[in-house]
Amino acid sequence: MTSSDLYPVSRLAAAQEATAKAGLDALLLTPGPDLRYVSGYDAKPLERLTCLVVPASGEAYMMVPRLELPAAQASPAARLGLEFVAWDETDDPYSIAASRLGRVAKVGLADRMWAMSSLRFRDVLPEAEQVLAGTVLRDLRMRKSPAEVAALREAGEAIDAVHRQVPELLRAGRTEREVGRDIAEAILAAGHATVDFVIVASGPNGASPHHDVSDRVIQAGEPVVVDIGGQLHNGYCSDSTRTYSVGEPPAEFAAYYEVLRRAQEAACAAVRPGVSCESIDAAAREVIAEAGYGDYFIHRTGHGIGIETHEEPYVVSGNDEPMEAGFAFSVEPGIYLPGRHGARIEDIVVCTETGGERLNNTPRELVTVQP
Repeated sequence: MTSSDLYPVSRLAAAQEATAKAGLDALLLTPGPDLRYVSGYDAKPLERLTCLVVPASGEAYMMVPRLELPAAQASPAARLGLEFVAWDETDDPYSIAASRLGRVAKVGLADRMWAMSSLRFRDVLPEAEQVLAGTVLRDLRMRKSPAEVAALREAGEAIDAVHRQVPELLRAGRTEREVGRDIAEAILAAGHATVDFVIVASGPNGASPHHDVSDRVIQAGEPVVVDIGGQLHNGYCSDSTRTYSVGEPPAEFAAYYEVLRRAQEAACAAVRPGVSCESIDAAAREVIAEAGYGDYFIHRTGHGIGIETHEEPYVVSGNDEPMEAGFAFSVEPGIYLPGRHGARIEDIVVCTETGGERLNNTPRELVTVQP
């Protein structure tokens, strides 16, 4: 894959068409995933304004601080034929952007735009209603191209390689933090550009879905939830959870882990075009509820993934959006018993024309490691 495969020049025209269709006059995309998705430019988030201005009609242009101009010109955005509008330290880039835009009634701001920039744009475009650019870009970003699926598959293989090393790192007597540090190093060694998160949740900490790492010492006979992910150099993300046991686990845990495994299988089997996002959530939730653990499954079944770890679509009750080929998302039911332990199994799944393809392929059965 090349940057032209992952960030094709056609995306700018598609974004412009979607902007006009949504009744907006322009998109204002500052550093973050929206800017990278449309242009390929992974710009630094600075107090100095960088902003891709995408009008509903007319030519798009990129506002860049002069000292960042070489980086912008060396990025994939240079392939778009954009005008780079370099501004100097004594300029007001917001006023420059506003004067070039002219009178506008409604603009879409990058979903991750800093409040500082949003308020400055409000000052220079006082008559313009501000909405989220995500309302315009969501349909484009949800439908992954074959190149994007290939990038996510590469990310899945990279994080699988890390999970295969985890049994060598988990030992009774080590702290979560020590294990987490080794895992972080392995994530980078496996080809990631960044480590986005490392969760090593032992014993009662496993009952907190977003536990991080701590100085707690891992004990023999304890389950350990390991949720890890990062971003490849191409911008696409990995995310996978496996649950391990250091020595033989408690009988109660082993029983509900098997329930969880069946729930995750049921949700993955439910994936196909046309089914609703919430029906996949229900497939996992019904198995867990029937076994008496419904109150202990406390989060949605999944989230979309791409150039962000969490993006649309969300696999949750109340989301009746139908699945389409190209949707990529996690399937990660969990069971969490406060004060005791917890478990989660997570794969990234892509909806294909015929069903779901898992992008993570390490064992989903409980892995017991020597204490």
